[in-house]
Amino acid sequence: MSKPNRDRFDDVPRSSGRVGAHRAEAPGMNGWIVLLWSFVAALVLIIGGIFGSLVVMGRITLFPEAVPTATPTPEETGVVDTAYSVLILNATADEGLDEQMRETLINNGWAADVVFASDSTSQDFTTTTVYYVADEDELAAIGLAGLIGGADVQQSDFYAAMNDTEQKQLTVVIGLDDSANPPSSPEETPAP
Repeated sequence: MSKPNRDRFDDVPRSSGRVGAHRAEAPGMNGWIVLLWSFVAALVLIIGGIFGSLVVMGRITLFPEAVPTATPTPEETGVVDTAYSVLILNATADEGLDEQMRETLINNGWAADVVFASDSTSQDFTTTTVYYVADEDELAAIGLAGLIGGADVQQSDFYAAMNDTEQKQLTVVIGLDDSANPPSSPEETPAP
């Protein structure tokens, strides 16, 4: 067999010590690193398990469906309809409120012969209210209430007997909220 050729590494003196690549880990540090990686792995598994359980139980939705936003129901604004006759009753102690409201309605397009103003038998009605009889009269009542300053609107046939014509009628009862001198306490309210 032939002898291998010599090279420059053949002349390197042999020393006692390590020769070659030693990839052994440094002693003492290995335990802490293993413990840290074990802790991180356990934490990831615990968090993943909790999250997965919540998804399976339905407490968390991964891809929620878009919920349509609720559109607010538009408030009825009413229609000012001058074809209705209007009965105005002053249910306060103030004189002339019924005539002032009558003039307001006439100035807003009502004919003078279909707007009637009178005093009520009561003088302690609390809130100005527009009354209408039939369901189809509601929008006209809302329009009239808005025109006179935001009165309440109620359906009632109590005032229907006062209508001696065949024309549709709305009734406005002026309350203490529109009075210039409302009583300060219930004891001062005059008896009907």
